[in-house]
Amino acid sequence: MATLQIDEFYRDATKILVNLFEIFPRPVTIYAEDISGPDEPDEYGVHSKRYQACFATMMWLAEEGYTRYNDVIRQDALDQVVLTGKCFSALLSPQSEVDSSVEEQTLPASVLAEKSTRIYRMRSALESRSSEQIAEAFRPLLDRMSG
Repeated sequence: MATLQIDEFYRDATKILVNLFEIFPRPVTIYAEDISGPDEPDEYGVHSKRYQACFATMMWLAEEGYTRYNDVIRQDALDQVVLTGKCFSALLSPQSEVDSSVEEQTLPASVLAEKSTRIYRMRSALESRSSEQIAEAFRPLLDRMSG
């Protein structure tokens, strides 16, 4: 069982990658607040640990080659963020485990191909709001990108 911060990492990383995929190849500014939710800095200007973890996830994705960006906007956003070619390709590739329910066997091949992609599974997992499904959708991407 993953700890809460790992579940939040999977959720944030999945949201970021799905958002970037949906506008690819156009670069965009991504704000931590848009991913993790509203946050008010304390009297010293320090954001919550949740907000900081989201921003760290954005930076980690770039450092590990999932995304690239032009600039950091304070500790609030990354400017001109876009998926790398390697990540874009990995998101479009099929996951190894494919659901072969009777209902899905009657679908056209093109629909089945789309439903087998990592990005489709990640979108579905986000819609489910299940931490377990989000982790199961994201972990194969980790394996693919690190291999």
